[in-house]
Amino acid sequence: MRVISYNLRKHAASGELLALARNHDIDALCLQEVDASDLPETLGPLHLADATKGNRLGLAIYYRTSRFTALDTQSFALKKSMHDRVLAPAHERLIGTRVMDNETQHELVIGSFHAAPLTASNSLRRKQIHAAHAELLSMGRGLMTLMVGDFNYPFFTKNLDMHMKNSGYALSLSNRRTYTRYKVFKGHFDFATSLGLDIASVETLPRGNSDHLPILVTAEYGQGY
Repeated sequence: MRVISYNLRKHAASGELLALARNHDIDALCLQEVDASDLPETLGPLHLADATKGNRLGLAIYYRTSRFTALDTQSFALKKSMHDRVLAPAHERLIGTRVMDNETQHELVIGSFHAAPLTASNSLRRKQIHAAHAELLSMGRGLMTLMVGDFNYPFFTKNLDMHMKNSGYALSLSNRRTYTRYKVFKGHFDFATSLGLDIASVETLPRGNSDHLPILVTAEYGQGY
């Protein structure tokens, strides 16, 4: 399974999506900072599962219809940061799609996640991550789960990795940094957490029109699922 996650920087990189879908042979595309009103229903082999509606710049998930059948898609509001409350309310920071593999009949949940910005604390972002995992789990208890997105967590990722392991999830960073716009804030902002999957690789793709670089996650179904 191949999944791309991409923060479009206020929809600025939306013109790159069709090429990403076609050139990387992906099964799903998870987006952040999209204008839901300006998303096509299809991107080459991919179909739009759904996008968030609560705020203009939100989240979306596309999936390959030849590989998967979408069974359910839900959006979720998570604990708000002060930034969300005062500056630019973000009502929904997670969208999840439960899909079935048309060939193997495996079911799994794919999530696109956007954590609170760096003005919030790492503690709040950890709470959002744990809450997001719980919401995705509610879509299918015991199912394999892949959550990708902009975690806004470039510092102390070892601490986050420990928290993820304690909750049963694996944290996977990409081979190169995903955000380098500012000299101070460089690092892995975009990564993946998973449950029941074997993550073969997470690759940072070339820069486009966003301040984030897309990541390509390659995963296999874990034993026993």
